[in-house]
Amino acid sequence: MLLSSRVLDICGGVVLWLLLRSSLTLGVESDINCLKSIKHSLEDTYGYLNSSWNFNNNTEGYICRFTGVECWHPDENKVLNIRLSDMGLKGPFPQGIANCTSITGLDLSNNKLFGPIPINISHIAGFVTTLDLSSNNFSGPIPANLSNCSYLNVLKLDHNRFTGQIPPELALLSRLKQFSVSSNLLTGPVPNFNASVTKAESYANNLGLCGGPLDACVSSQKNSRTVIIVASAVGGATVAALAVGVGLAFFFRRVSVRKKEEDPEGNKWARSLKGTKGIKAS
Repeated sequence: MLLSSRVLDICGGVVLWLLLRSSLTLGVESDINCLKSIKHSLEDTYGYLNSSWNFNNNTEGYICRFTGVECWHPDENKVLNIRLSDMGLKGPFPQGIANCTSITGLDLSNNKLFGPIPINISHIAGFVTTLDLSSNNFSGPIPANLSNCSYLNVLKLDHNRFTGQIPPELALLSRLKQFSVSSNLLTGPVPNFNASVTKAESYANNLGLCGGPLDACVSSQKNSRTVIIVASAVGGATVAALAVGVGLAFFFRRVSVRKKEEDPEGNKWARSLKGTKGIKAS
């Protein structure tokens, strides 16, 4: 029984290895197209890509020798990480990265990239563990779709021009260890991250972030105070109305009792007058 279990474990390990091996070799052409797309979509102001990324070479693993490219294996054209930090690159987010199907790290920091992060970012870089887009000119809202990049350990978006609220869905990134959005134009409450993930410095130099390690959100305090004030006013008005109603009830009752005391037989003078008129008519 124990032997058969070990055999099954070994067979399962072999199958898993074969699957991983096939996934790493099937996408060779797509990875080459991935890098071609990046080169064509970005303005290479310093010439780093033009001088290094030469696609006229057909030798095995040649793209692994490109500047900023790391492969799963040096002799296979399968991209593991792309690190293009501080290269003076200009242009929008290179969506051709989607063709690097096994990429686990993307660093485009300290460049001159602009525009929004694609709203379908999880389909472009869904398996990355590190995403560093800091120190660029990215703008627009931070897409909530980032929460679907469930393998993220590091997410750095600081020193850009992102606006709006940080998507609360980002708190779903259970593997996240480092997160930074400092020096942007963000407002509103911050996600409910684990205390070990973010510090106050992670949110510094924004228009109006609040909550978490920062000061409590003033808007929520104002809203709660407004609710209390309105409730107090309504309650006071209700009590006043009840008091007036009770007072009027006592007043009318007292008037009624007084009239009965003055005319115990009840409007006797009116009946007498009616009877007198009847006599005269006859």
